[in-house]
Order: sequence, then structure tokens, then C-alpha cells
Amino acid sequence: MSAQAAPFAVLTDIAQRSKSLASGLPAQQEAVELWNGIGFTLAGQRYVAPMGEVVEILHVPRYTHVPGVRSFMLGAANVRGRLLPLIDLAQFFDLGRSSRSQRDRRVLVIEKDDIFSGLVVDSVSGMQYFAVENFVGDPAETPEIVEPFVTGGYRRNDEIWKVFSTFALLEDERFQDVAQW
Repeated sequence: MSAQAAPFAVLTDIAQRSKSLASGLPAQQEAVELWNGIGFTLAGQRYVAPMGEVVEILHVPRYTHVPGVRSFMLGAANVRGRLLPLIDLAQFFDLGRSSRSQRDRRVLVIEKDDIFSGLVVDSVSGMQYFAVENFVGDPAETPEIVEPFVTGGYRRNDEIWKVFSTFALLEDERFQDVAQW
């Protein structure tokens, strides 16, 4: 039988030979559910802010000191026409600085309802992904003053990244009251 006489038979033969020589599909692996956020360091410890809570990451912009405010408020910066209050997070919590230089510091811009603020942290390590199954309810070695803002942590490579709730910080009375007594 020639290819011109029975094209369907030829195609059927090719399909059968292909199926018999084909290797099976690889075993399907179960997908790992991931949680993500923006990683940062503060006083030598690793934290991660939930992704939906950080609007932007900036280098520390030029800012103007504001008289009559507490020392943790560095001042206000003009960011694309909006006034951004800059809060030194380490100073707010009265924590020491890690050995990072001024050049490594970054600003986590947060916004909720009508509150728009910039949190100055020691450094930012970008977007971090964690397997949901690696969640730790009570991470160790969290400074007591920071504990109300830590909602757990994620273990990765023998290291725990503490989940820092910027929204909880925004609701804190001490954070909202920057006027010096």
C-alpha cells in the first residue's frame, strides 16, 4: 500500500509507533504553597513585611527636619509631590543599629487609609518567599519592644525571618504621637 493510496492508514501507523516509543510523563510533584513579603534588617535581625503592606522601597531621600517632634522622626521628604514623614524604626524601638552604613539604609513606604509614612530600616533584601508549612508561631529572640508587631515568622536555612506587621505599627499610639512633650 502506497502513501498516496491510503494516507489515513499511514498516519494511523505513525501514531501507533509514536505511542509505543513515547516515554511517560514525569511524575507530577505537589506544588508548595508560598507566602511572600519584603525582607529587611533592623538591629541585625531579619524581618519580613507582608507584601500588601509595603507600597514602595526608596533610598533615604533628602528630608527636612521638623521642629518639636520626637527624635525617631527624622523629618519629612517630598516624594513625587507628597510629604512623606520619615521614621527611624531602630530609634523608634530604641534598638542599636547594625553595622550597616548610611548608604545601605532604605525606606519602606507604607500607606493605610489616610496614613502615609516611610520607615527607615538598616537594609532591604528584596522580595522573600517562604513555604507556608515553615511558619513559626512564636519566633525566638524577638526584642520585647518589637513583639507586639511580630505576627510569627518563617524558618529558612536554620534562620527565622520575623513577620513584621506595619499595619499594627500604624495603629500604635506611640507611632501616631510624634509631638515632643
